[in-house]
Amino acid sequence: MEVPPEMLDALAGWFAQSLSPDAAVRRAAEQSISSAAASPGFALALLGLAASPRHDLQARLAASVHFKNLLRRRWPKPNADADDAADHLPASDCAIIKAHLLQLLLTAPPLIQAQLSEALAAAAASDFPARWESLLPSIVSSLGTAVNAGDVAATNSLLAAAVSLFSRFRNAFDNNALRLDLKYCLEIFAAPLLEVFLFASRRLQAAATTASPLELRPVFECLRLCCEIFYSLNSIDLPEFFEDNMRQWMTEFRAFLTTSYPPPVEADGSPDALRAAVCDNLQLYMEKYEEEFRVYLKEFVEAVWGLLMAQTASPSCSQLAVTAIRFLTTVAESVHHALFGSPEAMKQICDSVVVPNLRLRDEDEELFEGNWVEYVRRDSEGSDADTLRRAACRLLRGLAANYREQVAALVSVQVQQMLAAHAADRANNWKEKDAAIYLVIALMQKPGATGGGTPVVDMESFFTSVIVPELQAPDWQSEPMLKATVLRFLKEFKDQIPKATALALLPSVVRFLTHESNVVHSYAATFIENLLIIKDVIPVPGVNTVTRSQRYVAADINPFAPQIIQNLSTALSFPDSYENPYLMKCLMRVLGIANIAGQIVHEITARLVGILMEVCNNPKNPDFNHYLFEALAAVIGRTGEQDPALLLAFEASLFPALQRILVEDISEFWPYAFQIFAQLVNLSRPPLSQNYMQLFGVLLSNATWDRPPCVPALVRLLRAFLRKIPNELNQEGRLPNILAISRSLLSRSSTEDSAFYMLNTLVENVGFEIMNPYISEIWSALFTRLQTRQAVKFVNSLVVFKSLVLVKYGSAVLVSSIDAIQPNLFTQILQRFWIPNLKLIKGALEVKLTAVASTKLLCESAVLLDAAAAQSWGKLLDSIITLLSRTNQDGAQLEQNDAADAVDIQKTSGYSVSFVRLQYAGKSEDDLLKEVNDPKQFLVTSLATLSAQFPGRFGPVIEQYVDPANKSVLLQFCAAYNANIV
Repeated sequence: MEVPPEMLDALAGWFAQSLSPDAAVRRAAEQSISSAAASPGFALALLGLAASPRHDLQARLAASVHFKNLLRRRWPKPNADADDAADHLPASDCAIIKAHLLQLLLTAPPLIQAQLSEALAAAAASDFPARWESLLPSIVSSLGTAVNAGDVAATNSLLAAAVSLFSRFRNAFDNNALRLDLKYCLEIFAAPLLEVFLFASRRLQAAATTASPLELRPVFECLRLCCEIFYSLNSIDLPEFFEDNMRQWMTEFRAFLTTSYPPPVEADGSPDALRAAVCDNLQLYMEKYEEEFRVYLKEFVEAVWGLLMAQTASPSCSQLAVTAIRFLTTVAESVHHALFGSPEAMKQICDSVVVPNLRLRDEDEELFEGNWVEYVRRDSEGSDADTLRRAACRLLRGLAANYREQVAALVSVQVQQMLAAHAADRANNWKEKDAAIYLVIALMQKPGATGGGTPVVDMESFFTSVIVPELQAPDWQSEPMLKATVLRFLKEFKDQIPKATALALLPSVVRFLTHESNVVHSYAATFIENLLIIKDVIPVPGVNTVTRSQRYVAADINPFAPQIIQNLSTALSFPDSYENPYLMKCLMRVLGIANIAGQIVHEITARLVGILMEVCNNPKNPDFNHYLFEALAAVIGRTGEQDPALLLAFEASLFPALQRILVEDISEFWPYAFQIFAQLVNLSRPPLSQNYMQLFGVLLSNATWDRPPCVPALVRLLRAFLRKIPNELNQEGRLPNILAISRSLLSRSSTEDSAFYMLNTLVENVGFEIMNPYISEIWSALFTRLQTRQAVKFVNSLVVFKSLVLVKYGSAVLVSSIDAIQPNLFTQILQRFWIPNLKLIKGALEVKLTAVASTKLLCESAVLLDAAAAQSWGKLLDSIITLLSRTNQDGAQLEQNDAADAVDIQKTSGYSVSFVRLQYAGKSEDDLLKEVNDPKQFLVTSLATLSAQFPGRFGPVIEQYVDPANKSVLLQFCAAYNANIV
């Protein structure tokens, strides 16, 4: 694999510059890399740089990361459609990569090796084993060579590649194809894995007491990697080979759990990492293969129990304790729970496992002070990383599933002892109170939880005597970890706090927003934000539906809003909280609910714009940036509608920042900027200013639409312009230009939604006299695409668009314009696509639009009223009834949701530029049929009117072509709305 040295040097330079603190240098380098990515052989150049020993390690590492991500995005996928296939890597490049990747991986430094292993897994996900048959035999052959040579380092490199290769069996959906792939892997790799495992185990036994920790570390790592592969290969089903050789595996597993190594070796952490991997395997077997594993269960419970009794406070031991407790929890929740059922065993669990692991450790305090982001992530429920505290409480909950009263009694006593210890020495025993609160959080019933919880305290008394005093304490800056746990308690039980109580406590919580601890002010912000989105379920009398009503509305929050906003603004200037997503999310929520006016609007707008200008220098926190733009959208939306005079102030503040985003090509923010522009246009009144007209010109440039992530935002901006200045389309060839853009979007499945949105926007806002010359062109583009793209999603969008044309321009225009393409084409489209897909339409407005349009077709279109079209008439009616009856059933538990709740739907974990909708920037879609209150009523009254004009004509058609169940539904509709079809 030869790559020109000058290409490697250029790439290395760009990657080095991409790490520069200078934004201009960094962006220029990123642009160069992006441009190079379009050239042939780019993937090979990345791999060549990653493997090049003469270049800087940081540049090589950056290249390996880029290579991994490139393979994830562009490696050819089986069964990809034509649109996606166009962006795939060339087959010749893929063949070269597959020929060299494994060997380059084996010789790479550890950091780069890890990235190349993931790259190998990304390629293998598509090609292995069917189109990469040489891969696994190559790994096995190289493993044999490494083991025979006693080369543990090479063995570990190969095992790491196998770990990446087999990891897909852990979480993939179980199907026949996956099982065939697993069978292939087992046939080739199961026996060699056992050989490597036993080789490493023998080597460990031989050198355990004489070798140094540094010498033993690779051997422990080898065994740990074997355990990871063991887990992957056993994740779907118990393979015959592993069942036949279970005793060999289990004997070694037990030895690793029960053997003590010299103190320097133990202190290294490698033995605990191996033991943790063993515990994971034991838990897997306990969960999935209990019958085969039960013969070993008692000895492993004793071994794991012994580990927990002997644990130390080291980080490696903490992770081991988490996995060990997780295994015991699985046993406690199983049919073997009697192993822990005696009062003595339960008390020992509480005293020796739960309580010690519940108390804060030195490492927790260090994390709290030194890495608050990681502390919050670990401490929050739902975090990927388990913690000792959460694992210990989960063990208690597992025991409580079968021994609820006994666990409740034990924990209740423990909580009271902890609180008494705190009361005896408040200054030194605050950790006791912290642990007591954590126990209550873990075990008490929360709203929406199943299992009933474990009643360890009287919640009202606990709240009044334990929680409230901490919130109202004069020394609110002291004992920050305890304050953080108290605030977390509030968040967990927010739904159960009466509204009056919560509002009374809010001033106390608001002051914590300026607490010097990042964790404390983050938790305070999280509680306030969570409080404001609580909704109460309200049944609708006489109907099997419910609505969800906001518990806290503007009137409730208005008195506190200025102080909350001020404190959040202050906290955002604290060290390490400049880009705190919890603070910004809270600010976003308050601005989206409260009514603010006057000077505070100008101050908070200026503050947000200042933050935006700062993050433009280096956009690195996607969550924070999203909430920042949401906060801006909330200010503009809430206050701009109430006071249109603020628009000029918004434009003066925002235009420089938004223009900077476009001019400096800060691509991460382009989708947001266009949405904010759309919001400002929506608030404007014609004639629009020159600034907006210049933006309109940019919008009509083809180059602007070349960035797929920006397309949905651009369509929203175009929609805003069309609502304000629809007649401008008739000038300077703008409408043909827009239609050309829509055709381009329509040609790709990834942007076809936006194409339909654009076309819908045109029809909604532009009169037929302007659209008439181009309507045939639109139909031709749509039906040409339909010939190769008949997916349900596309056809449904087409049905919605045709319905919109019918409603806006009339059924005669719809039919005649389609038939102008080809005689009788409308009838063919109706029969093949409209009628079958109508019943699949989703979305309240879409269902209403298509149902009403279809009803108009039935009752107004000459084509459908022709006697020869009786079958089409009847089948279309059948589809309308199916659509309306289905939406009626779907509404059995209808909930009315606030758009603001959706702010978290599109969480981002990294910075691939993507479109994320600003909920506060977008109004709900307009209902074009406001005059129609109920499409079911519209259907039956329209049918009644039609049948009165042609008595006796449609009854036989209904009898012949409408499904019996739908005939019954139609009769119910008629009875409900007092209509009669004669």
